[in-house]
Amino acid sequence: MKKRHEQKLIILSIGLVILFSIPISLLFNSEKDTFDYPVILIYIFAVWMISIIISFIIVKKYDE
Repeated sequence: MKKRHEQKLIILSIGLVILFSIPISLLFNSEKDTFDYPVILIYIFAVWMISIIISFIIVKKYDE
């Protein structure tokens, strides 16, 4: 893997640390429910799923 693609994965990791930090996560902590699940739970799993998809695309597309 080239250095440029490793940098993309590092940037993704830093972004995930920011998105999973307590102040950002608490923005989604509310009394509302979406599909009978708390909003914070949907937020955490959505960010997690999107990060897996992005990292898969980076690794699959640029694996040489």
